Amino acid sequence: MTKEFEDRGANYTVSENNNIGEVKISDEVVAIVAGLAATEVEGVVSLAGNITNDMVAKLGIKNLAKGVKVYVNEQTVSVSLVVNIKYGTSIPAVSTVIQEKVKSAVETMTGLDVSEVNIKISGVNIDA
Repeated sequence: MTKEFEDRGANYTVSENNNIGEVKISDEVVAIVAGLAATEVEGVVSLAGNITNDMVAKLGIKNLAKGVKVYVNEQTVSVSLVVNIKYGTSIPAVSTVIQEKVKSAVETMTGLDVSEVNIKISGVNIDA
């Protein structure tokens, strides 16, 4: 089975060698998959957003891709996440688990090859 990945703006076309049609995955879907995988890790309190995301959240609108950036380069995808962690959590240990889970989830659900998962710890939550 041959897969061809094309960057068409914010969509990635996964074309399989068949006559059924094509499947397009938006970059926001990749970001949501990565974000959900990261928030399932023990010690991660939340994804961190920017001021716009925080204002949208106050209005009651959930942005599941908050704090996640996705970059596609040829046939690979790079994911960058900004997270808040629970106080007392080992940052190196939780970062490694986040990287492994995000890579696995994105590759399994989308078929895209993940070249790297970058983590930025932007906050520590005492109340978590």
